Amino acid sequence: MAGGEGTRLRPLTSNQPKPMVPIVGKPCMEHILELLRSDGFEDVVITVAFLPQAIRSYFGDGTNFGLAIQYSVEESPLGTAGSVRLASDALDETFLVISGDALCDIDLKPIVDFHKEKGAAVTIGLKSVENPLEFGIVVTDEDGKVERFLEKPSWGQVFSDTINTGIYVLEPEVLKHVPTDRPYDFSKELFPLLLEMGRPIYGYVCDGYWQDIGNLDQYRQANFDALDEKVRLNITGLKIRGDVWIGEGVEIDDVEGVEGPAFIGNYARVSPEASVGPYTVLGAGTTLRERGRISRSVLDASCYVGRSAVVEGAIVGRNCDIRPHARIHEGVAIGDQVTIGDQSVVYPGVRIYPYKEVEYGAQIHESLIWESRGTTRVFAQEGVVGLVNVDLTPEIALRFGAALGTALKRGARVVASRESAPPYRMIKRALISGLHSTGVNVADLRTLPAPVGKHLLKTQGYDLAFHVGASTTDPEAVQIRLFERPGVAMSAAMQREVEKHFTRQELRRVPFGDVGSIAYPARARESYASDLIADLDTDAIRLRGFRIVIDYGYSAGSFVLPLVLGPLGVEAVTAHEFESDSGSTPGRLSETMDQAQRLVAAVSADFGAVFDRSAERVYLVDERGREVRPDQALLLYLELLGRGDAVGKVVVPITATSQVEEVVGERFEVVRTPASLPELTRAAAEEGVVFAGAPGGGFVFPGFLPAYDAIASLCKLLELLAPVDESLSQLVAALPRPTLIHRQVQCPWALKGTVMRVLNERYADTDVDVTDGIKIFDDRGWVQVLPDGDEPTIHLYAEGETPADSEALETELRTLVTDLIEKEEIGAAR
Repeated sequence: MAGGEGTRLRPLTSNQPKPMVPIVGKPCMEHILELLRSDGFEDVVITVAFLPQAIRSYFGDGTNFGLAIQYSVEESPLGTAGSVRLASDALDETFLVISGDALCDIDLKPIVDFHKEKGAAVTIGLKSVENPLEFGIVVTDEDGKVERFLEKPSWGQVFSDTINTGIYVLEPEVLKHVPTDRPYDFSKELFPLLLEMGRPIYGYVCDGYWQDIGNLDQYRQANFDALDEKVRLNITGLKIRGDVWIGEGVEIDDVEGVEGPAFIGNYARVSPEASVGPYTVLGAGTTLRERGRISRSVLDASCYVGRSAVVEGAIVGRNCDIRPHARIHEGVAIGDQVTIGDQSVVYPGVRIYPYKEVEYGAQIHESLIWESRGTTRVFAQEGVVGLVNVDLTPEIALRFGAALGTALKRGARVVASRESAPPYRMIKRALISGLHSTGVNVADLRTLPAPVGKHLLKTQGYDLAFHVGASTTDPEAVQIRLFERPGVAMSAAMQREVEKHFTRQELRRVPFGDVGSIAYPARARESYASDLIADLDTDAIRLRGFRIVIDYGYSAGSFVLPLVLGPLGVEAVTAHEFESDSGSTPGRLSETMDQAQRLVAAVSADFGAVFDRSAERVYLVDERGREVRPDQALLLYLELLGRGDAVGKVVVPITATSQVEEVVGERFEVVRTPASLPELTRAAAEEGVVFAGAPGGGFVFPGFLPAYDAIASLCKLLELLAPVDESLSQLVAALPRPTLIHRQVQCPWALKGTVMRVLNERYADTDVDVTDGIKIFDDRGWVQVLPDGDEPTIHLYAEGETPADSEALETELRTLVTDLIEKEEIGAAR
């Protein structure tokens, strides 16, 4: 019986059936087939269900194993009895049923002889065990006749220590009682039915070893028992020193460096100074490099363990790459084709599913199941991002809140806000609980836009603010944005401090009397609106008499903006206001933008504005219903500012168009920052800065709040447009024609550093800017290469005098980068 999926054995069984998990170098089922052959069985039917081809391709027709093998494939689950009933055409005489995923060396001939001697319809192979609670108990009389069955009893129901091993001898006619229209089980259904019918059912207590391989601990123990020779198996290889098996073609400098019991599979390589400790199984083709150490671990075939790496008490699947100085602790289970990065640590009990990558230096405390990689970083470019209940679970949010609180002083005050929908509420509450556990007090704004929390941070002396909402790139992902005084994005230094506490789990826990409190500030949105109105030229805006369209994008900005627009005398036609917590999944920006464009034209509005879900970014639509590109919106703000009386500095990221300088001219000093929100907002908070912005819809007016704020940005636009006669479309048409190109190139994580090093060396003697990535200037314009911090990609920017120049510059750089990546990948493969 080989249909088992082995869910409790995952990640080992994520891409192979349970009977194929290796025991000292061979699939478990191969040991069972060798047992059958040694006991005189010749004809075998294998029932398969989960990944059947993996079994069929390995065992074939059985010729290589001295057996005649047939296969019976379950198209849908049939239960233990149902799967055997499916193969009944091949069962025309007394037959034996045995599991392909339970390791044993029981002598099977006596069970068959006992069955025939008693004239039994069914004989069940029994085994005495110390703890029968996890198994089905079979109670027999002195003659071996079964009296009753108990499935997984309590201690009060334990009348015997003999359990059902899943080894049965059956007469073909009993299968007539198995229905064909539903799953049917031997021990739970067929055997009790036959007992009730009075059919002769016997139990035979077997001698020998038997071990169910139902979970990872049992799997590890089965390998250890094989090394201790508690079970009689045909272990391949040369046996030396009594308890060390060495396979064919093994390269080993000093056998004395192997401490038994141990198994080293065919063509494995153990480098000088490497250490193989007791109870180690190295699969075929495994490499252990210098000063690496493995003990009490089972490694499947073709694994690589780098220099000074340590693997203790772990289970590792096929083709895994464990890089130098990595450390894998007790109880870890790793699936196939996983890469464990240099100097990374996988802590006890973690499971890493197949095809994952753990970054350099990462510390992995939780299992990696859905995530593609384990990273050293908790923070993405604009906060903490993850799929709810996948990457970002309540448990992780709670721990993150505790790490955040540990990085703050006891008694610190934090502002919390969120967007609508229950997932955001769940994550926010978990964060608050974590903060409370460290003695940090929380002011909960409930559902309000992020700028209101940042405003409180600036005006009322809070220590930190966070906002839980939708990701800017994936509406189904949850994003936690964090801010420090006076409303700027959390600094890299503070992020590292929080990450340190999160990954090390060094969390402050306060006693009963010091647990943090929660408060609900009154009139927070009214205070925000009042301060914003005080920062505007209300008379000019009121005199102009604007009619605008506002698509709130379901944001809580609809709770706040009307408090500002009313005193300004602005007529607003609105759409997609805040919805209740039972609302649907957030819509994409493209959907709300499309509706706003149609609405602007329909109501003859002066222009339209579309908010993102957190009310931080604003996107514009001119009076003709045409979208204003975000990079043109940045230039528009700069052009309008230049028409006024403002003086000082403007801040933009290094990746923004050079047309910024063309539009600004001599009126403002342009400050360029690395392409990150923390860097941009910190620069905006400096003295003398009048405006900051990026080509993604985020704008900052530091006089009010040094942070992205869609509400303030819209109101400031009204103020800037009030004295201007031209329409929005005319203003945009007068701006320089955009030529900036932004493309992406896929680049493996491990090659990003190589690409940047080679480019820096290549252009060392040219005109370059290394503020962020590398920006290269020539007579035609400039190009920039910037590795992505969250994805295995590299960003390419190019801007020339004309679109053709930009395309030529981008093509040259992309060709150079892709050729370099291909060259490095080919070299690594070799």
